[in-house]
Amino acid sequence: MTTTYVLDGSRIETLEDFWRIIGEAVNGPGGYFGQNLDAFADCLSGGFGTPDDDDFAVEWRDHQASRTLLGHPETARQLAIRLARCHPTNRPRVGADLAAARQGQGPTVFDWLVEIFEDRAPGTLRLR
Repeated sequence: MTTTYVLDGSRIETLEDFWRIIGEAVNGPGGYFGQNLDAFADCLSGGFGTPDDDDFAVEWRDHQASRTLLGHPETARQLAIRLARCHPTNRPRVGADLAAARQGQGPTVFDWLVEIFEDRAPGTLRLR
């Protein structure tokens, strides 16, 4: 039987909200399911609350609200944080991505998350 974890997209306004909401959906109140993109990808790959047989789905309800809120302004905010923390050799690339996001171009935070689902747990994400 497939275990389905439900995300309420109306409550996901920032990437930090996403970490909290998916952590709670998968592992209960205060639950953890990644707090950065790499950790999230690792969590989707197995363990950390997902069923060991990989028979699970994530239903992202009201995903259109999240798509809008996790759009280019939130992407620019996240990239600005990343730019301040990243290794000096990564700054040109992150800076270019930040400039693009500020122009409303390039992938968004929502796109990043969907791509990780597709790469690490194909077929598990259901956008509703």
